[in-house]
Amino acid sequence: MQAQETTAPSAVTAEFLDMLAATTDAPQALALIDACRDRIAGGGIFSIQQNVTCADDAPGQVLLRRFYSSASGTFPVNGTKRKTLTRWTHRLFVEGRPFIGEGEAELAKHFDDFEQMRAFGLRSVVNVPLMQGPLCYATFNVFGTAARWHPVQVLKFRLLALAAARWVPIAPALSYHFEPTDQSAHAALSA
Repeated sequence: MQAQETTAPSAVTAEFLDMLAATTDAPQALALIDACRDRIAGGGIFSIQQNVTCADDAPGQVLLRRFYSSASGTFPVNGTKRKTLTRWTHRLFVEGRPFIGEGEAELAKHFDDFEQMRAFGLRSVVNVPLMQGPLCYATFNVFGTAARWHPVQVLKFRLLALAAARWVPIAPALSYHFEPTDQSAHAALSA
């Protein structure tokens, strides 16, 4: 399969960063980032999930609340979901590293709402963790319609995630912990 080509090689520019620096609120900043993401991805959907897990939540999972959505009619802001330990959560919330999923099978494996995604023709994802020390306080999520990403696109999404980080608040009582202690947890990470 061909990697999705970058549609706007100069989308992340000094001019864009200057415009972003001049914004005064999160909705305005995230709309600029979303427009830039759209030029890079050539369509698709963008969201930011804020980690709102606290010490009172069940161990071994995270509670995510949608903070921003480019498709708020289908994927509304403030919608929540729980995620248990999988290769996806381990990569983002334990390792603090981006997750790249390419192809419908990969999306179906990691996202419970894949059938909704399929209706949009989504076939690939880049999830970038927004980190505060060792904690992932949010995920920056780009879903695309091509089955594969071009490496330059992934780099640009990671830069956009860094630019977005200042506009996403850290949940006041953020606290989570994953500790795979049994064979089923280790099997989930290798799946």
